[in-house]
Amino acid sequence: MANKSIGEMISVLRKEKGMTQNDLAEKMNVTDKAVSKWERNLSCPDINSISKLANILETTVEELLNAQIKKEKNKIDEIVNIALIGIGLALGICTIVTSILGQVDVKNTIIMLGIGISCLAIYLLKNNK
Repeated sequence: MANKSIGEMISVLRKEKGMTQNDLAEKMNVTDKAVSKWERNLSCPDINSISKLANILETTVEELLNAQIKKEKNKIDEIVNIALIGIGLALGICTIVTSILGQVDVKNTIIMLGIGISCLAIYLLKNNK
């Protein structure tokens, strides 16, 4: 269940077992609204009930908890990727604009291009899996 949040994982496993949200709620002694919130990632099951949830869904506590960690890592990777591309492009544009305006300082231009190209290279290397 790679790249799934805990809510997505609960939903998939529940459906695989042929259970409704109400069925799972009854087994967990919570409301069907609570299960709905879990599956939409609006809330998480209480830490004390994770073990019971894992047993009902026939999975492990580790798998449930790792689902959330993987999802958060993916969000961080997305932010880093956007930052690397943004920095690279911004410094490239800055170099072009200063050149057009005739405000070129060779030393600063080389530094900006070097940082921009480095950011884009890091992005490409990082995502070349």
